[in-house]
Amino acid sequence: MKLGRLGIWYSADKLSGPQQVADFVKTVERLGYDTLWYPESRGFESFTIAGFMLSQSKTLKIGSSIASIYARDAFTSRRGMISLNDLYGGRFILGLGVSHPPMVQGIRGHTYEKPVPAMRSYLNAIKKDESGAADFPLCVAALGPLMLKLAGEMTQGAVPYNTTPKHTAEAAKILGPNKWLAIEQKVTIETDPARARALGREELSRYMTLDNYRNNWLRIGFTEADLSNGGSDAFIDAMVLWGSPEKVKEGLRAHFAAGATHVAIQPVHAQGDTAARDAILDALKDT
Repeated sequence: MKLGRLGIWYSADKLSGPQQVADFVKTVERLGYDTLWYPESRGFESFTIAGFMLSQSKTLKIGSSIASIYARDAFTSRRGMISLNDLYGGRFILGLGVSHPPMVQGIRGHTYEKPVPAMRSYLNAIKKDESGAADFPLCVAALGPLMLKLAGEMTQGAVPYNTTPKHTAEAAKILGPNKWLAIEQKVTIETDPARARALGREELSRYMTLDNYRNNWLRIGFTEADLSNGGSDAFIDAMVLWGSPEKVKEGLRAHFAAGATHVAIQPVHAQGDTAARDAILDALKDT
């Protein structure tokens, strides 16, 4: 499978019911985006919502970003991945991740294991005794060097989240050539700094307490001060690109210049403002 240049990242939890999901999928496809990525949801089960989105589109790829390795055993994930591709013309990408301790232990009641060994074991189980496993449309949510190395060795590549062009450049070197580096980048078409940063802080608030992200932010050069009190202006500006469409496009192109092979745009907007969401997608479709 080949990834195109641009995708969209969006949570189905922000959509109310099947009609809104179907309408959004059709909008993303109509605008010409290559892939629609979605996270493990508190509402829709990951493979079920992928099947529905695939059924509402004709050429759009659908990718989990991510499906948690703690939500399904490897056999189930393998059969789900193969089944969706057999049923919908090879348009499903299985992006896997280790999730976060609060979601794994608190919500699911599982034991959260060391991330890299847990992912390696899961990938080995998915590929075990399966012909054509090297070509599986698999990728991994990787931030740190060891997980990025594993993604490059055992899958098509990586789907980093909440990163910067600096991280993209480091990730590209670790993954090596001919690997997917499909990064997510939050954006809003908002020229008022206070308004843009308020939207950014609201969107990022759910991630600010999660160690996986905090550790990576510190690793790529942010400070504890940057991560305090909702995030410094410099931190928010890096995490959520804002301004005119051309200014935002410049920020997106910085990821490509750093080595990204695919950029998944996450539109940031006021809750329920689907018009603003779709305007962002329309404004950036030719990045």
